[in-house]
Amino acid sequence: MSDNLSFGLEGKTVLLTGATGAIGGAVAKGFSEAGSKVAVVDIDQAQCDEFAQELGPQHAGFGVDLTDTARLPSLVKKIDSTLGKIDVLVNIAGVIKRADDLFQVSESDFDFQMDINVKVPFFLSQAVAKLMVDDGRSGVIINYSSQGWMSGGFGGSVVYNAGKGAITTMTRGLARSWADHGIRVNSVAPGLVETPMLGLDRMSGGQIENMVGGIPLKRLAQPGDHTGATLFLASDHAAYMTGATINVSGGFLMY
Repeated sequence: MSDNLSFGLEGKTVLLTGATGAIGGAVAKGFSEAGSKVAVVDIDQAQCDEFAQELGPQHAGFGVDLTDTARLPSLVKKIDSTLGKIDVLVNIAGVIKRADDLFQVSESDFDFQMDINVKVPFFLSQAVAKLMVDDGRSGVIINYSSQGWMSGGFGGSVVYNAGKGAITTMTRGLARSWADHGIRVNSVAPGLVETPMLGLDRMSGGQIENMVGGIPLKRLAQPGDHTGATLFLASDHAAYMTGATINVSGGFLMY
């Protein structure tokens, strides 16, 4: 074993969704620094191209509407042919549509969140794993859950966190299903992260203070706080881990 966090990641191809977002961007930079080739996948082609160029010449941007699941196999094959065989898939792309109370949640709100937060990771994992199995090679899939998979969330975040519960369960199911093929599947569960998704603009100073007070480490997470856990799960350091969920919440959630 090596003391280097990037152990086993050098030269590997990583497909990362939500790559131009706050957490996705931080994780993408981590993989780049570890010597991996990153397929920067998000909704806007221009942003993907710009960010990929910032990371370096060995990376490439792929703008795509992931909810068009019929296109996912062709996306995976395109990345395979552009950057090399995909070794790691990281499903970070996610959305939340908050409402003041559950009576305001519409069916379209529900479907919008479930499509991106649950359906897309499943079918993208399916497409990537299919190529791995067909090629007879191992690989790694990392899903992004949330501390809300256990707490259930509250108010306008219930649907979002129901999806994260599904992701955690799906991670375990995929891990059991594909273990014989050498495909490891794990997840990262962030806590309260200082990104636009947290909705700090909807809170008063007192509400924010109370929220931070409930975190044992007494601060909100920054996007980069999740890079280490993600790289660890993708690396050979975690070669005997599958079906696990790593909690990165500053102690907000303990289990």
